[in-house]
Amino acid sequence: MTVPERLETLLAPDAPLQRVARRLVEAGHECYLVGGSVRDALLDRPHTDLDIATDARPDVVEGLVRGWADHVWAQGKRFGTIGCEIEGTRFEITTFRAEVYRPDSRKPDVTFGDEIDTDLSRRDFTVNAMALRLPEPVLVDPFGGTADLAAHRLRTPLDPEVSFVDDPLRMLRAARFIAGFSLEPEPALVAAVDRLRTRLEIVSTERVRDELSKLLLTDDPSAGLWFLADTKLSDEFLPELNAMQLEQDPIHQHKDVLAHTIAVVRNTRPDLRLRLAALLHDVGKPKTRSFASGGVTFHHHEVVGARMTQERLRALKYPNDLVEDVTKLVYLHLRIHTYAMGWTDKAVRRYARDAGPLLDELNQLVRADCTTRNKNRARMLARRMDELEERIRQLREQEELDRIRPPLDGRQVMAFLGISPGPLVGDALDHLLEMRLDEGPIAEDEAYRRLAAWADARGLAHN
Repeated sequence: MTVPERLETLLAPDAPLQRVARRLVEAGHECYLVGGSVRDALLDRPHTDLDIATDARPDVVEGLVRGWADHVWAQGKRFGTIGCEIEGTRFEITTFRAEVYRPDSRKPDVTFGDEIDTDLSRRDFTVNAMALRLPEPVLVDPFGGTADLAAHRLRTPLDPEVSFVDDPLRMLRAARFIAGFSLEPEPALVAAVDRLRTRLEIVSTERVRDELSKLLLTDDPSAGLWFLADTKLSDEFLPELNAMQLEQDPIHQHKDVLAHTIAVVRNTRPDLRLRLAALLHDVGKPKTRSFASGGVTFHHHEVVGARMTQERLRALKYPNDLVEDVTKLVYLHLRIHTYAMGWTDKAVRRYARDAGPLLDELNQLVRADCTTRNKNRARMLARRMDELEERIRQLREQEELDRIRPPLDGRQVMAFLGISPGPLVGDALDHLLEMRLDEGPIAEDEAYRRLAAWADARGLAHN
């Protein structure tokens, strides 16, 4: 066969892949490079993971590589997979298998097979159901994966209902392939997702979360998000998505929130915190929508949305620090509109203090949030953001804008007021911080004078 250029290095005689292949074949077994490695080679895309399929059983594979490979791990052995590393190249060697879920189980029953065609038939999509026999390369493509790649078509090797019953997560994975590889799902696949979407409930939350993250990290997740919404698959793990498909009002003609949301996701760079914030930044709008004075309003949707964001991301078991960061971005995404009259030093300090280490992500989200077709409004918002970022640059040259603190610390406050730790210390520090935000850097002597005035107004003793 004609070897794709990207595979030439992998298939060099002394390459780690060929060494593994020869070790299996010389022991009387078959060896195939499978999955994404083959697909991405045909698309001329980089792929770092190398998956091998073989008829050798896991015990045999482990015996062949342990003591020969540089490193070996067997955590996936019960599912037929032995991992190893040779000269920095990592492999997962898996026995031909079929995975079938029991209706009430989140884990697959695994049976081992002896034929590569049977193994490929149990894979998720035809574009992943191709194999390269080694060490002499021969392409094995029993389900037309190469033709589907060329036609930008997403199909399953078997009937889609069989495929999705075997592993319901494949329905969600379809969204990622639609977005990441510009594939059009065939009608039978879409219909199967619509019928079987509730079966996603048997899949662990962690697997669903990880697949959603992978979708959001594609270059443009738009098509995949529309697939989730249109099939209502998102209702099974992210019901807030379709809730944003607000009906168009015949009088007010306000923008559909879901369409706007997906556009904002597309406008952001593929960073998980930023993409999650973009996906959820308007999630509070359905609960806050009201009609008044001839228009539609969503008052305080950022407050409601932040609470909903926190609840949903925790339900999806995202890490706590990520949950808090995304929640904060959702809460702050409208802050720029409170400074419509211009960026004073005071306003810039407060904006930067509230954003903290998320300042860059917040600015990116605000810029991405402008999806209006009104060119004048778009230019106005862009100009406002340009002004803000310039003011931040200027103030950073004058003061430690990223580390704004009260001019005195808690120990100094307690010593000056002669008090122990407690709420009063926090009140004093809040007062000093407000002055710092309003006025900029304050000398220590002046800070003590201000603290004394604050204490006198409350009848408190001080030094």
